Amino acid sequence: MSRAKRPIPPPAHPSRRRAPLPWTSPKPPEEDPDAPQRVQAILRSPTYIQADRDVGFLNLPGTRGVRLQIDYQKAELHMHRHGIVNTVVVFGSTRIREPAAARREVERLRAAVNARPEDSALARRLRVAERLLAKSRYYDVARRFGELVARSGAGPQDSRLVVMTGGGPGIMEAANRGAFDARAATIGLNITLPHEQFPNPYITPDLCFRFHYFAIRKLHFLLRAKALVVFPGGYGTLDELFETLTLVQTRKIEPVPVVLVGEAYWRRVFDADFLVEEGTIDPEDRELFWFAETAEEIWEGILAWYEQAGRPLINHLPEAP
Repeated sequence: MSRAKRPIPPPAHPSRRRAPLPWTSPKPPEEDPDAPQRVQAILRSPTYIQADRDVGFLNLPGTRGVRLQIDYQKAELHMHRHGIVNTVVVFGSTRIREPAAARREVERLRAAVNARPEDSALARRLRVAERLLAKSRYYDVARRFGELVARSGAGPQDSRLVVMTGGGPGIMEAANRGAFDARAATIGLNITLPHEQFPNPYITPDLCFRFHYFAIRKLHFLLRAKALVVFPGGYGTLDELFETLTLVQTRKIEPVPVVLVGEAYWRRVFDADFLVEEGTIDPEDRELFWFAETAEEIWEGILAWYEQAGRPLINHLPEAP
């Protein structure tokens, strides 16, 4: 005797149920008067927070490895999504402002010194401001250079070669601003610091990242770098410059052009010829960088370097991470 064929049941709803599951409601007080209070205590416990949403857990020393990974991965995924292939990294002082702003600061301090000529600390601040005003021309050079990079390749919408900076004010702002002027994408890598740090306003919003770890930020500076352009700067600029030179010297990374902008400044900051004479570096290590003064000179030097190297300046989009 054959049984009647049962109809195929309709597909289950992807989120709703006709009958609730037992665990969708807490134990009622009529079964245990203390149950609701106990359930609330459990829900408030830090251990009940889902791990990827538990900030306290993610900040423990034991989860540092996870933090390092996501610090790297977030920027990596977003840059790939935006088609970022290679970058030209620009470093320089946050204190070198655009000429008009630097001039206003000098005028303000001159007026203050005239009112208090006996104040030696104020006089020193004026001397420093005057020197920064003299260096404000580098703001214009960095801005023009950012525009030249942005207009390379197939034009401003070509994200295969993009200006990248530390995302702060001064020289970094200028380089991002030049790319912004050309309506091109431009990247800023901020870092979490004890004091508030604001990104400069010329970075592409979806390409401004804030890192927890300096090490991961440095990795991203060099991961796609096709050139390092270094304007006058202080400790942070020197840190990035010497780290890059060391990585190239040891061939830990493939050599890239390193351009120091402002020969008079850099020859006073460090004397590579002296290091060669003292035997602490080799003559070939002195050839890992050169000097330039104008935006056009920087860009033409980078192009010439790649022509001599027989390598392309602009690469194709890599595989998805």
